[in-house]
Amino acid sequence: MFDIEDIRAQWAKQRPDLDTEPMGLIGRTVRLSKLFGDEMGKTFSKHGLNHASFDVLATLLRAGPPHALSPNELLATMMVTSGTMTNRIDQLVKEGLVARVANPDDKRSVRVQLTARGQQKIDAAVTEHVEVQKRLVDGLGQKDRADLARLLDKAVAALDPKLG
Repeated sequence: MFDIEDIRAQWAKQRPDLDTEPMGLIGRTVRLSKLFGDEMGKTFSKHGLNHASFDVLATLLRAGPPHALSPNELLATMMVTSGTMTNRIDQLVKEGLVARVANPDDKRSVRVQLTARGQQKIDAAVTEHVEVQKRLVDGLGQKDRADLARLLDKAVAALDPKLG
């Protein structure tokens, strides 16, 4: 695999008029994201989950007891369409990891709630997930991690002030 600076050097020869510094930053970010995703995906798979199912189950778990949210509340935390969310919920219901239950505040609607099996599965997966994430950033010291978090927040805010 080519180093990002090798790629930039090739561009410099072919198109010296282009400023490829952003390409280097974005290339590193994309590469790091893929490496992180691949490693975390191994953990999800080990627990019979994928990124999408982990995301839904973890969102329900961190919501606190009774570990239930409306489909719209789930949708608000994830960048997916309502149809995609419905499919994710349907699959998790089939696997017995969540159940659709009556909303105690509005009998016309339902909430998605972790089952005991779902809570057991996500508890185990999230414990290992956090350990994997810790390992993934161990190469950076505490100050470097804080600096990187600040810089990434700044980059996100520049692109989407609502998220900054």
